[in-house]
Amino acid sequence: MILQPLPPRILSVRRIPNADPALLAAYGADPKRHRSLGLVTVDQDDPTYVALDEATKHANVDVVFAKSFYAGARHASGPLAGEILGVLAAADPEEIDEGIRALVRCLESDACFYAADESKQTAVFPHVIASLGHYLSAQAGLSPGEAMAYLVAPPMEATVGFDMALKTANVRSIKFFPPPTETNFAAAWLTGPLESCEAAALSFCEAVVRVAANPKGEVWGG
Repeated sequence: MILQPLPPRILSVRRIPNADPALLAAYGADPKRHRSLGLVTVDQDDPTYVALDEATKHANVDVVFAKSFYAGARHASGPLAGEILGVLAAADPEEIDEGIRALVRCLESDACFYAADESKQTAVFPHVIASLGHYLSAQAGLSPGEAMAYLVAPPMEATVGFDMALKTANVRSIKFFPPPTETNFAAAWLTGPLESCEAAALSFCEAVVRVAANPKGEVWGG
């Protein structure tokens, strides 16, 4: 399959070099260890979670806050809100800068949704992380360096895709995010050997494309 990428748009990036301790605590940072914050908003949430994890591999930063916004980017509260706010915390602003650079590289060249149909109405995220950083590994209950398939699609397409991925690849489920999530998609995290995670992502993506092309399937003689 050759699917058309839907690149995420970085809407805002700001650094607070010396954040107020109350603000640090409010966003989950530790004022005893953290002094600086880096904030980013993007119009795609799942690639941003991957990019935040990537930042922890390249800089001494912690992901202290990352939340998707309800109903997605099309219903954002303002032009800079997008679909997610991610916050990095560090002891000094230089580490924030390095983390943000890694995050931006990931969003520009690696993590993105793809169009699963010709009309670009169905989006799929069949992403494989070859080596987890400190953020997503902790969220998934895995160790840094392990591989993980991060799979996302609309509810019907995703559910069929999860089943196919688990049946066709040597992977195990870590977390399911059944619909509706904040953005009304569904997601799953699967782990196993890197090759198996890649096979799971491919099977998932193929299933999403098939459902998008033939939504009523065998039930209606499709």
